[in-house]
Amino acid sequence: MCLDSGNDELLREAIALSRLYRTYQPEQAELPELKLQAEALLQKLEHFTPALHLNKMLLVAEDISKTYSGSRFSLQKLNLRISTGDILGVVGENGNGKTTLLRCLAGQLALDSGALHYPQLSKADHYAIKHHIAFIPQRIPRWYGQLKDNLHFSAAIAGILGDKNRLMVDFMLERLNLTPYAELTWTQISSGYRTRFEIARILLQRPSLLILDEPLANLDINAQQTILTDLRYMAKSIYQPMGVILSSQQLHEVEKIADTVLFIKNGSCLFRTDDSVKQDSCVVEVETTISRDELFQAFAATEVSVSFNGGFYTIESTSLTVPELLSRLVNNNIPVSYFRDITHSTKRFF
Repeated sequence: MCLDSGNDELLREAIALSRLYRTYQPEQAELPELKLQAEALLQKLEHFTPALHLNKMLLVAEDISKTYSGSRFSLQKLNLRISTGDILGVVGENGNGKTTLLRCLAGQLALDSGALHYPQLSKADHYAIKHHIAFIPQRIPRWYGQLKDNLHFSAAIAGILGDKNRLMVDFMLERLNLTPYAELTWTQISSGYRTRFEIARILLQRPSLLILDEPLANLDINAQQTILTDLRYMAKSIYQPMGVILSSQQLHEVEKIADTVLFIKNGSCLFRTDDSVKQDSCVVEVETTISRDELFQAFAATEVSVSFNGGFYTIESTSLTVPELLSRLVNNNIPVSYFRDITHSTKRFF
């Protein structure tokens, strides 16, 4: 909120407050004072009306495809659009074309057919595209020196100098929980924090579109949630809205934050989440200790189909709703340790 206000003094207060909160110990009696400081900061923010940014179309892909010589794999023709504030998730099993698609969108691979359009670029040459789109690969390239020095350098390249450079680096360090690691080097931090560093470095360069290939792969569960939440806030930011495209195998986590999800299999987009598309059946995932035959007994023979995959039962029905499926399970005293509606999730295709 302080960043969106455009007021550097408020941003400094927020950074100082965040640092103080991060060092808070439960046995100390300082938390009430911290709460008072936070409330005072929020009251100051009430007097600021940030400038609103209209959504802008960033990238349009029309019938793009890619084939590798000497390989039977090919990325089939695909269309998509992404604007500022949009988050696009690309999911699918390994080797099905997620990375190929992302690298094509980032301009790193030449297309075999189709075209990419960048409505915000008057001259879409390689230099302009590189500054318009930032691509973070799954394997982060090694860097040298201290973490914070690299961030200062990245900010300077983007034209952020002097006090503003120090302020924005401090903000990114605190926002992505990198402050305790600011003076460490590549060999002294984990792969998860290297991913956080790369996101911080790229965001300091203020790209219009951020593309991330498997950013959750090296993160623990808590870090995954933090990064995904941060990406959503940053995409919708008033200060610097941007588009975000990310690939992942963490289906449910990506679906929580993405506006649209593409399911890629064998190089083709088999499914695209869209609330306007009516599903002809409902599908749920269930974890239970009973057998498949016992599960079937809760339903009439023609009401459902049941399959078992990866420790879960998948129940599909064209005649029953999700609440009705759940009621049948409860009324038949079936022990359920996990239940999830995947009717509109790409999980139903795995």
